[in-house]
Amino acid sequence: MLRSTGTRSLLKCYSRPLSARTSYSATSLKSRSLVPLRQLNNRRPQVASSLSRSTISSLLYATKSSTPVDKIDRESEKIYAQQKLESHPESVSTQSSVRHVLEGSKKEHKEDEMMGSLKDDIKTMKDTFGLKDVPREPLLLGIAGVLPYAVTSLGTVFLAYDLNHTNSTGIELFFSRETAQYLLDMMLPIQIGYGAVIISFLGAIHWGLEYAGYGGHSHRRFAYGVIAPAVAWPTLLMPHEYALITQFLAFIFQYFTDVQATVRGWCPPWYSTYRFVLTFFVGASLVLSLVGRGQLEQSTLRVKHGSDAADHDHDAKWQALEREEIERRAAAETAAQEDGADDEVEESEDGKEGADKSDEKK
Repeated sequence: MLRSTGTRSLLKCYSRPLSARTSYSATSLKSRSLVPLRQLNNRRPQVASSLSRSTISSLLYATKSSTPVDKIDRESEKIYAQQKLESHPESVSTQSSVRHVLEGSKKEHKEDEMMGSLKDDIKTMKDTFGLKDVPREPLLLGIAGVLPYAVTSLGTVFLAYDLNHTNSTGIELFFSRETAQYLLDMMLPIQIGYGAVIISFLGAIHWGLEYAGYGGHSHRRFAYGVIAPAVAWPTLLMPHEYALITQFLAFIFQYFTDVQATVRGWCPPWYSTYRFVLTFFVGASLVLSLVGRGQLEQSTLRVKHGSDAADHDHDAKWQALEREEIERRAAAETAAQEDGADDEVEESEDGKEGADKSDEKK
C-alpha cells in the first residue's frame, strides 16, 4: 500500500522544503504591472484577460456604484413639495442665526471689500513697476536709455516757457530770445534722431533672439527688425510735430508686438513688463515735448528742419543787406541831384557876374 502512486506523490510533497514567500516591494509591484516586451512585439491577437493589468487601473474597475441604502419614497416627496412653509415670527430673534458671527456686519464687509480692492490695485502697480524679475544689466541700461528723453522733453518745456515769458513781458527770464530759440531748435532734432536709433534697436533685438534660437526659429521675427527702422528713419525728414507723433505710434505698436512675441515664447517672460515700463516713460516724454511745442505762439514758432534753418537765416540776412543797399543808393542819388542843382545855380550866377563885368568895361 505504501508503494502505490498516491502515497508516493504525497510523500514527495512533504519531503520538499517550504520556500519563503517573497515580500512585496515597490520594485516587484512595478515589474508586475509592466507588460512583457514579448507581448507587445507579438503580432498575434491576444485575449484582453491574458494581458497583465496594473494594480491602480484594476482598482478603478473594482469599485462600482451601488444602489442607495434607503429607498426613495416618491409619494412622500410629492406631498412635501406641495406643502407651504409656515412662518413663526415669535420664535425668530437677532441671535437665532449664525450669519452675524460668520459674515459680520454689511458695513464692515463693504469697507473691507473696498480696501481689499484698493490694496490689490496698489499691489498690482508695485508688481508692474517693481521689475523684480528683470535682470540687473538690462534694467540699468533701460533706465540709462530713458534719461535722454527726459532731459530733452523737460528742456523743451522749459525753453518754451522762457520764450513765452520773454514775448509777453519783454523781460528775459533765463536766456535771451535768440539763445532760447537756438537751444529749442537743437532739442527737438536731437530727440527725434535719438528716437529713431532706439526704435531701430528694439527691432534688432528680435534679430538677436532669432540668431540665438530663443523659443525656436520663426522668420517673422526678421520682419520685426526690418519694419522698425523703415518707420523710424523717415521721421527725420518730417516736421517736428509729425515726427514726434509718428515715433509715439511706433513705440506703442512695437510694444504690442513685443507682448505677442513674449506670449509666443520668443522673448523672456519678464520682457513684456520691462517694455511696458520703458514705453510708458518714453511715451510720456514725447507727449510732454508736444505740449511744450504747442505752448509757443505762432509769432515765435519757427519750424526749421536741418539745413532749412541756415538757409532761412541766410536769406533773411541777404534781404536786409539788399534793403540797406537800395536805401543807400537812393540817398546817394538824392544827394547827387542836390549837388548838381547847386553847381548849376553857381555856374549861372558866375555867368551873370561875368556878363555884368563885361558890360561895365564897355
